[in-house]
Amino acid sequence: MPEQSDVNQPDFFQRQRAFVAHLRDPARIPGPDDVEDRRMAIYRNLVFNNVSALLAGNFPVLRRILSDARWNDLIRDFFVRHRAKTPLFLELGQEFLDFLQGARANDPRDPPFLLELAHYEWVELALQISDAEPDRTRIDPSGDLLDGRPVLSPLAWNLTYRFPVHRIGPDLQPDAPPPEPTHLVVYRTPDDAIAFLEINAVTQRLLILLEEDTRQTGREVLRRIAEELGHPDPDQVIGFGAGLMEDLRTRGVLLGTTR
Repeated sequence: MPEQSDVNQPDFFQRQRAFVAHLRDPARIPGPDDVEDRRMAIYRNLVFNNVSALLAGNFPVLRRILSDARWNDLIRDFFVRHRAKTPLFLELGQEFLDFLQGARANDPRDPPFLLELAHYEWVELALQISDAEPDRTRIDPSGDLLDGRPVLSPLAWNLTYRFPVHRIGPDLQPDAPPPEPTHLVVYRTPDDAIAFLEINAVTQRLLILLEEDTRQTGREVLRRIAEELGHPDPDQVIGFGAGLMEDLRTRGVLLGTTR
């Protein structure tokens, strides 16, 4: 004879799915017939408000620039159209970003910078909780950045956006991207604070080359950049780049050189 729990399992799962479907989309999916709406409202508000508050904490600038009505519509759309792949609260921000890149992409209701702003805010959270750690036994923190091989921190992310996401807020909400893109390095400092540095295209190229080819010395990378720029005085580029790399090391973007 089957156990009582086995007999009731299919019905339980069916009721559970109906219950959750109503919590996701109460405007279109009715609640269970045997639960009064007053009680269901407690569950509806609890789930929605908890997720809304959590996402507002993950995306504080985005929350400030949207009215209550627009924010609530956005969160409800997330409830209705996105199926999360993880139950972990710390990863809910990634789920929300996936939603903005997928089901919500290019929605005319949203400001044109919404996705990039959300990504920038998600990067800050991702760096805060990242457990990436270089093998410091193989790094000389005071090594010569020109004649050695500079090591880029895994907690320094080199990013490019169409919009100046680091300046967007209630007083700056552009309708269109500026002519030039915004290049940023967002990084975790040695004391675990999150910081950003606005850089130009040449500095970004330097960081890309240091990450792509860890066999080259700093001098070799800078000489390559001088060649790409067609600069008449490569030594001038190398001299400027040496100072730049020292500044990046001070900030924690560069960790030193390979031993």
